[in-house]
Amino acid sequence: MAKILVLHGPNLNLLGKREPKIYGSNSLQDVNDRLKEQCAAAGHELDALQSNSEGALIDRVQEARTDGTAFMVVNFGGFTHTSIALRDAMLAAEIPCIEVHLSNLHKREAFRHHSFFADIAIGSIVGLGAQGYELALRAAFERLPGQDLS
Repeated sequence: MAKILVLHGPNLNLLGKREPKIYGSNSLQDVNDRLKEQCAAAGHELDALQSNSEGALIDRVQEARTDGTAFMVVNFGGFTHTSIALRDAMLAAEIPCIEVHLSNLHKREAFRHHSFFADIAIGSIVGLGAQGYELALRAAFERLPGQDLS
């Protein structure tokens, strides 16, 4: 059994209510419930945190270094394009991650085209809505320590 941490950044608590044409109609609770079911079915444990506070996300990433977290799935929302401090915390954690974005950042404003996390993540999933989280978890399961990728 592995522990997987899902981190949701600012404004993701408004999923289903905020700009549903861009972000979809699923609530964050809906997303987390599906991810917990997916993890449980694969024999793994899921911990999820949403915060609008950069400091709270940094604190949780630092905690992950020592709490047995084996993998992270992250959607840092607006911090994706601004937070060097959160990037530094991710590098210090030395835990593999996959970056997820509900919308296709490359079809949006130019300032959203750059991610401070894309180059340190195993991969990025953008533009597939809430399904992106589920795909990221499937990919994470295959990359957990002890898995054979051949």
